[in-house]
Amino acid sequence: MTPSWDRYIKEFVSFLKIEKGLAENSIFAYQNDIRKLRDFADIREVSPPQVTLDHLRTFVKELSELGLSARTQSRVISGVKQFYYFLQLEGEITSDPSELLEMPKIGRKLPEVLSVEEIDALIGAIDLSKPEGHRNKAMLETLYSCGLRVTELVTLKFENLFFDEGFIRVIGKGNKQRLVPVSPSVEKEIGIYAKEIRVHQKIQPGQESYVFLNRRGAALTRVMVFTIIRNLAERVGLTKTISPHTFRHSFATHLLEGGANLRAIQEMLGHESITTTEIYTHLDQNYLREAVFSFHPRNQKR
Repeated sequence: MTPSWDRYIKEFVSFLKIEKGLAENSIFAYQNDIRKLRDFADIREVSPPQVTLDHLRTFVKELSELGLSARTQSRVISGVKQFYYFLQLEGEITSDPSELLEMPKIGRKLPEVLSVEEIDALIGAIDLSKPEGHRNKAMLETLYSCGLRVTELVTLKFENLFFDEGFIRVIGKGNKQRLVPVSPSVEKEIGIYAKEIRVHQKIQPGQESYVFLNRRGAALTRVMVFTIIRNLAERVGLTKTISPHTFRHSFATHLLEGGANLRAIQEMLGHESITTTEIYTHLDQNYLREAVFSFHPRNQKR
């Protein structure tokens, strides 16, 4: 009988800890990445030694379609390569299926950005006659007005809404918390959804605190949010390839265009480094030219 994925992963973790001496954070990241591969392989009823290069290429393609950045994809592929190096070292496989698996090119690709008019069109296309309509409107307003990551959106809880103070508390990457200013439109739309739609739902035990629920009364999934947004884009005939992250990009860009500085945007996005935020300085040349001529000391009238 072939050992299960979980046993292989457990042995891999021991290898990383004892033989490679990796830090806990690195081990945790590798473990999570291989669990993603396990979930992919379980659907196809494939054990670790049965995984082929074609399987791995399909797996990476699915990661890309989920909206994972090239940098994140590269990290996952690195984990997969380490896993199969370990299996070959242990004699579980004779050839490494990940050997020819290519890393995606990591460049400073400019993120897709929506105009305010395009965002309004997407939100305007939501059918409010359906129960999920008000949920979707509140959800997109929150994505755009607060610049949340999709995971932060689907895990948002009522206990983290501080509307009286004008903030929401966001639990970001690495369980780090930040406060994000909340607009009146978000407060209004979440209020309508909570008091007129959600209140009538039968909520599954343990799911009561999540703001955004699916029809079965459980927290929404990331994939569902992607689907909702792509369906709206088709409805309005938007040709741009968009995802939940597009709303985050647009949030940051519109803030910068409105005069906010990078440090403030960094805080609101929950970026560790200011260099991560600097990708949002891809504004049109007229804006940059105007900024230089307005604020550079060499261009001031004497």
